[in-house]
Amino acid sequence: MRATLSRSAFVFLLIFPTSFAALGATGDKAPEQAPAPAPAPAPAVAEQPPPAVPAAEPEHITVQHVLIAFKGSIPGKNITRSQDEAKALAYEILARAQKGEPFDALVKQYTDDAPPGIYSMSNNGVTKVSGEHARPSMVPAFGNVGFKLKVQEIGMADYDPRTSPYGWHIIKRLK
Repeated sequence: MRATLSRSAFVFLLIFPTSFAALGATGDKAPEQAPAPAPAPAPAVAEQPPPAVPAAEPEHITVQHVLIAFKGSIPGKNITRSQDEAKALAYEILARAQKGEPFDALVKQYTDDAPPGIYSMSNNGVTKVSGEHARPSMVPAFGNVGFKLKVQEIGMADYDPRTSPYGWHIIKRLK
């Protein structure tokens, strides 16, 4: 027995070939099927406020820092600690400072810069005032961290050959 398709069923198959399996043996009509389940509703998405616009960096800051250098990172200085030892010491000092140990005492005891390690800086595009360093004249990581800190906050500029070539800077913003 040969199945025949009506002309309309044949055209339908040409346009909608994936429906062929749903057609009956004669091609006249599709067998009865249960209705497809309704799609699940999309989960409700809570309205999120737009991301906060970062506050502008201050025009001028004063910071104090502890520089932890390693052998060869500061020309002319006789520093004997390895890079790994310097990193471990820097993070130890950071933790102590963040726990409230007097920052001046940490500077005096550990810095490989001249104590008290206080610098005032003007931000990019800001005219410097007397006694300030222009941000671009400092190692990039020093300003990158210092200008993001809040007053009395302490942060770290990790050693990086391009942005912090002298070692690790534990930085406290004073003003």
